[in-house]
Amino acid sequence: MDTLNFLMSGFSVALQPQNLMLALFGAFLGTIVGMLPGLGPINGVAILLPFAYALGLPPESALILLAAVYLGCEYGGRISAILINVPGDAAAIMSTLDGYPLAKQGKAGIALSLSAFSSFTGSTIATVGVVLFAPLLANWAVAFGPAEYFVLMVFAITCLSGLVGDQPVKTAVAALIGLGLATVGVDAVTGVYRFTFDSVNLSDGIQFTTIVIGFFSISEILIMLEHTEKGQKALEQGKRALFNLKELMFSLGAILRSGIVGFVVGVLPGAGATIASAMTYTNEKKIAGPEGKFGEGDLRGIAAPEAANNASACGSFIPMLTLGVPGSGTTAVMMGALTLYNITPGPQLFSEQPDIVWGLIASLFVGNVILLLLNIPLVGLFARMLNTPNYILIPAIAAVSFVGVYAIHSTTFDLILMVGLGVLGYFLRKLNFPLSALILGYVLGELMESSLRRALSISQGDLGILFQGPITKVLWVLAGIMVLLPVFRWLRRRKQTA
Repeated sequence: MDTLNFLMSGFSVALQPQNLMLALFGAFLGTIVGMLPGLGPINGVAILLPFAYALGLPPESALILLAAVYLGCEYGGRISAILINVPGDAAAIMSTLDGYPLAKQGKAGIALSLSAFSSFTGSTIATVGVVLFAPLLANWAVAFGPAEYFVLMVFAITCLSGLVGDQPVKTAVAALIGLGLATVGVDAVTGVYRFTFDSVNLSDGIQFTTIVIGFFSISEILIMLEHTEKGQKALEQGKRALFNLKELMFSLGAILRSGIVGFVVGVLPGAGATIASAMTYTNEKKIAGPEGKFGEGDLRGIAAPEAANNASACGSFIPMLTLGVPGSGTTAVMMGALTLYNITPGPQLFSEQPDIVWGLIASLFVGNVILLLLNIPLVGLFARMLNTPNYILIPAIAAVSFVGVYAIHSTTFDLILMVGLGVLGYFLRKLNFPLSALILGYVLGELMESSLRRALSISQGDLGILFQGPITKVLWVLAGIMVLLPVFRWLRRRKQTA
């Protein structure tokens, strides 16, 4: 009953006229950003973050705006994946496998509308899960001390390397680069300057916005400059723009199963929507068996990954709000928004700032309804916007990125550093290093270091404190399993090849 009362108070926050308009604006903008190939939710939230803070929005309004952009990007990624076979973000990669064949068959409208409904259903399942399980996890998380938090950070990083699949080493290296960047600046314990190279501008460390926009937006601009042509025309939507009841019932089982799996994967720190969509697509292909037409235009092949990636996006809010651990790269950016307002995410947030937490959770319900109403009737408009030539799109992204970074400290050093990080990010992307792991490593770095040093201070330097208590032991076991997963996959592939 208390949960229901808190949720009702959250709706009173989310349905305020200002917050409702921000959710509408964020949902529309997020859909636009999501469908433009390569940008994705991290870019959308990162670019808007400094503007939300500069406008003086209260923290609950800023989070509602950023959450709407996040969900909108997850919705929008499927549009370009279906119409031009180019995923708007990594989570929409699986949507190209059956979405584009459906479009070539003249069923683009059916694929777009069914995927929008799947996204809505998956998000709704996950949001209900957030309401039911987030408070329980928050109460359990009170038992976490410095040692437990440190081992939790280790588990989050091993989740990255264990679940990514064929690139565990590159994922681990990217996470370590992020951890290294987090050590730049003044040591909070000793006051010693670390890795500043006698530069005053680095005394406070590298700003979060500079890192995110540099590694994602600038590197994306450099990649887009490799392909300066306008691109192919979007396919026609076909005669029928909406799915029928028979098509819905055919895909309903896949939608519900994928929504639940996506939510569970989203709760895992560092797993993300990309892994959720890949897992559910593979599961549904196995369930369909030889009768399925996956890869040739099976409706379940578009419904399952879309339900999963949106459910994962909502599920990733649970570790962020309850444990202070980002569940995805985008929630890592949103944690940066909380720190701008001097708010520390974690179990105490539910008791100290209930309006912020429950307002955000309620806005997920509101944002899903807005996105469903936006995406179905505006499919034609979105398809036309995909033909925006790069010579217009690239300068627009660059201008927004430079203004966003310069607004923080008003120094040209931040701009130069942003470009330098962008060039580094470009080469990392060309070498297939996952930048989301780098961002997660950076966000986890400060908390990981402070937790370790606090734990060692309590135990007077005894490392045994990191292995005491049931929580730390369970987390070490889980971390070990995540490390061994890639080895098991390699052995299984080798056996199948033999």
